[in-house]
Amino acid sequence: METGKVYILIVMIVYLLGMILIGLAMAKKNETVGDFYLGGRRLGPFVTAMSAEASDMSSYLLMGLPGLAYLTGMADVGWTAIGLAVGTYLNWLFVAKRLRRYTARTNSITIPDFFSDRYGDEKQILMLIAAVVIIIFFIPYTGSGFAACGKLFGSLFGVDYHVAMIISAIVIVGYTMTGGFLAASTTDFIQSIAMTIALFIVLFFGISNAGGLAAVLENAGKLPGYLSFTATYDPVSQTSSPYGFITILSTTAWGLGYFGMPHILLRFMAIEDDSKLSLSRRVASIWVVISMSVAIFIGFVGLGMSSVGSVPVLEGSTSETIIVEIASLMSKNGALLAVFAGIVLSGILAATMSTADSQLLAASSAVSENIIHKYFRIKIDEKTMMQFARLSLLIIAVIGVGIAWDPNSSVFGIVSFAWAGFGAAFGPAVLLALFWRRSNRQGCLAGMIVGGIVVFAWKYGVRPLGGAWNIYELLPAFICAILANVVVSLLTREPEKAITSVFDEINQMK
Repeated sequence: METGKVYILIVMIVYLLGMILIGLAMAKKNETVGDFYLGGRRLGPFVTAMSAEASDMSSYLLMGLPGLAYLTGMADVGWTAIGLAVGTYLNWLFVAKRLRRYTARTNSITIPDFFSDRYGDEKQILMLIAAVVIIIFFIPYTGSGFAACGKLFGSLFGVDYHVAMIISAIVIVGYTMTGGFLAASTTDFIQSIAMTIALFIVLFFGISNAGGLAAVLENAGKLPGYLSFTATYDPVSQTSSPYGFITILSTTAWGLGYFGMPHILLRFMAIEDDSKLSLSRRVASIWVVISMSVAIFIGFVGLGMSSVGSVPVLEGSTSETIIVEIASLMSKNGALLAVFAGIVLSGILAATMSTADSQLLAASSAVSENIIHKYFRIKIDEKTMMQFARLSLLIIAVIGVGIAWDPNSSVFGIVSFAWAGFGAAFGPAVLLALFWRRSNRQGCLAGMIVGGIVVFAWKYGVRPLGGAWNIYELLPAFICAILANVVVSLLTREPEKAITSVFDEINQMK
């Protein structure tokens, strides 16, 4: 192995061991199932903000955004980033505080809990359906994270994909299973810092290597439509094509997904003091805007480096490895830059791990807490319940590894579909549960079911028709879910006074 890669491997091993040690340290603080799944509602504002965004961004921040910018220019990646930034801010502004207060009042520790508690669903049907939605979309989503880790180690060190994936899964499962939500949130906070450092190291090294900022912009400006928000560059034909209103609408619709993401909503529920959420909102929003902007510009810088021959010209999905290519180049320029390259690649690993650990917890809680413990009403003591929670997490991880066993599996396709599924099934349900007094359990149930079904139907039945129908499935599914919730709620009995009195109590809080 090359000397530079030895330094990279050492840095990454130290990083992984650090994550495991954090899990072991946090294990002592998990005395109840509520501690394991929600950290006892004692997260600080900075950990709340940064762990939420780290668990959100995944490897998309350090691989997807730069790769898409490298290939097609500003339009596609720019409108996506705008949608995500606006969605992030609105989620923190409108949902965070109200969800924290509502779930504290109803003593809900998971999102499925919240739906049943909000509507007084004694039969726990809402909780069951919500838990099933989480399992359907999160297990393969988790598998995609394991696959991304396997591909990173495999491509960088020539390690067998399956061996690399299993080792990565063991580390993620290890610290999450021992430390639970607190370990996931604390490691996510550290991982957000690693991601930030990685972005700026790559940015400054890349600009210098490409011949300076002016050279990067000049190279990008030569390509037709590359820097436009209303046209996109086609690297195959080297021409531009219009980026119309329908496409813009479809792309920015990604922002709607935030209202239904369980692993993000759990951070809102877990903060120690809801008055500190305004600080968390500012920290999270600023970090998201800066990090996505830098990630996009790295795509432009990478293209400039390719034009001067510093890194190879990347085509198709290989463009997502642009940061890996830059890090590999860094490792060949002395020990210090090799260490920095290790930090960069640890940042990519962090982006993937920070999402996978949160998904594991959410899926595990759906199985052990919501379905087995509450729906089937199996009564066991707290210690046994903790053991069962950890066992559920392990089983889900094994299934995720099985799903990701094929090294050619599509990571981005799974992420896109799962994002739409959660956004449509849970997003409207959360918003109407928090802000509409007349919403009832029949409407909430109808909205969740319709949202999930439309995501499948639109992706596989309508969107392939192309043209005006080529819209990201989240947007039509989100609209249909809201309409189903409202119509069914109005056609069925009003919620009981006990339900509306709690809503009024939360509504009157300042």
